[in-house]
Parts: sequence; C-alpha cells; structure tokens
Amino acid sequence: MKATVLRLGHRKSRDKRVTTHVFLAARALGACGGILTGEQDDVILDTVRKVADKWGGEFSISFSANWKRDVSKAKKSGLSVVHLTMYGEPVQARIAELRRKKALLVVVGAQKVPAEAYSLADYNIAVTGQPHSEVAALAVFLHELAGGKELGAKFSGARISVKPNPRGKTVIARVGGKKARGKTHLYM
Repeated sequence: MKATVLRLGHRKSRDKRVTTHVFLAARALGACGGILTGEQDDVILDTVRKVADKWGGEFSISFSANWKRDVSKAKKSGLSVVHLTMYGEPVQARIAELRRKKALLVVVGAQKVPAEAYSLADYNIAVTGQPHSEVAALAVFLHELAGGKELGAKFSGARISVKPNPRGKTVIARVGGKKARGKTHLYM
C-alpha cells in the first residue's frame, strides 16, 4: 500500500511547525511522499528532504500550487482520495476497505478546508469526532492502515538510526555505508 500525503492550505506564518510534523509523521509511519499546497515554503521542503536523506527510506516531497488538480490527477491514475476530518466516517468502519486499495492520496487540512475537498474525496474519514491535531489524525490513520507493521519498518540508506535504550539515547551513525561508533547518553 502506497500513501502520499497532501497538506491542504499551508500558511507560512502560522502552520510551519505543524506542517513539518505532518510530513515527518507521514514519512516515519510509512507514507511514500508528500505534497505541500497553499503558500510555498521551501524551508519545510528542504527540512523534510534533509531528514529523509539522513534517516533513510524513500520519501519525496514537492510543492503544488493547485490542490484540486492534484486530487483530480490522483483519481485519474487510480488512487483513492482520503480526506481526514473529524466530521467523517469512523476509520474503523472503512479501514479494511482502504487496506485493499492500491494507493491512496491522504488529504490533511491546515486552514479551514473548502467544501470542495469533502465532495472531491472518495472517503471522508475521522479518527474521532472530537477536536484534535491533524498530526494525531494522520498518525492514527497510517497506523491503522498498516496494521501496526510500520512500527518495525527499516529505512534503507539511513545514515543515522536509534538503537532502543530503556535508560537513555543511543544513536548509531553510518559513514560510507559502515556503522560508525554509536553515541550513548544515559539519563537516570
């Protein structure tokens, strides 16, 4: 299952941190790419590219000035469009059906989502009917979509990784494809 995340209506002055977190969560939880719409923000694009390069895996990100065109193009190419909204159908009612899809375009709003987004989406999906963060909604949705398998994913080409440590931080750096000495910081 391939999922691409479209961030709808990004505003540079207000959304930069949350939009960055939307794409970092998307990458970490198995999405293959992201599309930033709204105001162009090269800082976010560069930040996410640098993280993907350093931490590995296949994740591409781009800017688009026309989200409607992207949704239309996705649908024409056979992708199903899922709009995450607290007003949608419960994720648990549709997740089995969505897992059978070849690929998804997952739309995550920033500013007030235009009514057209609801009608253009194939699915309007809610992870809860309560106010919450779009980062949380995306994380829960991608977790449900992958059935938890994304939690053990290995990221090819990683130059840095974390070794689980119950009492501190162990970071493994790779130089030239070889494992370099890890740094461990213990916290008690």
